[in-house]
Amino acid sequence: MSATDVLMAAAEGGVIGDGRTGANLALGVASIGVALGWLALARVAGRISTGNARTGAMAAMAVGLVGTALAALHLATSSGGPGTGNGIVGAIVATPLGLIALVLGRRALARSRRPARTADSF
Repeated sequence: MSATDVLMAAAEGGVIGDGRTGANLALGVASIGVALGWLALARVAGRISTGNARTGAMAAMAVGLVGTALAALHLATSSGGPGTGNGIVGAIVATPLGLIALVLGRRALARSRRPARTADSF
């Protein structure tokens, strides 16, 4: 099964489930991306001492992009409108969540490249 087939099956709700499954999948992936981006920003700020901020930022950007792509694919392939039970509203909500994950990841990546401030630099 190719990657295109997997994305189409995920956007259409997979083998089992109703039309909302694809939107719920996109919504879950985008929400995970936002959480990863927030954690990456916390790592850069020094509030969390474990993990690598650059890796977390890249993961947030990748997961956010996948969530946005799944939501866009679900919006493109679903029929009907809001309120029909096809998950249109969930996909509409997942789209900006994925973009927020991208922005948070990019911001954490940019902040992780800055040199660390020391007491001498003030």
